[in-house]
Amino acid sequence: MARPRSADYDGKRQAILDRSAAVFAKHGYDRASMAQVAKACKVSKALLYHYYVNKAELLFDILQAHLQELLDAVAAVSKTLPPRQRLRALVGALLEVYRDADDEHKIQLNELSKLPTKRRNLLTDMERDLVREFADAIAAVNPAIGADKVLLKPVTMSLFGMINWQFMWFSDGKPLTREDYADLVTTLLVEGAAALTPAQASPKRAARG
Repeated sequence: MARPRSADYDGKRQAILDRSAAVFAKHGYDRASMAQVAKACKVSKALLYHYYVNKAELLFDILQAHLQELLDAVAAVSKTLPPRQRLRALVGALLEVYRDADDEHKIQLNELSKLPTKRRNLLTDMERDLVREFADAIAAVNPAIGADKVLLKPVTMSLFGMINWQFMWFSDGKPLTREDYADLVTTLLVEGAAALTPAQASPKRAARG
């Protein structure tokens, strides 16, 4: 018979995820041990294994919860907003989730590839769903880029490049706020993309044309 779950099982599990993320972000997934995780969580290894049988399951749950939070934040942005306002709201939504998720975000960028293929693919599908939302928003702002699927992808991924690496240098409490940075990123993307044409973006494609 399976051991019954305690009333605070979910709360303890979330605490384990939060503290484990800090361990993985600091030491790296490969170097971190379940013993280190248990110590950070202030639980015994036996209790930790009651929640997670191995590091891979722990890493998967950390990343799945983080990506779901990002998707939920994006889904909450109204699709009825004017295109540029919607794109700005999407950028702001991601930056707000990142406010208290530096560890999870760092792990997503650096450690997702360590998971078994099936687990990794589930998370990659979630990432693709997130990228698709932003690609659609960019296409709505600039239909010419939206109509060029080859150009739309690098423009969209350039946007994520500006958003995803902000944790390396951005600090709350500085003159530039998250709201300011969301405005900056949106302006750079929209105004920069407005100057692009398929020919300008790819000289080789223009030559073939």
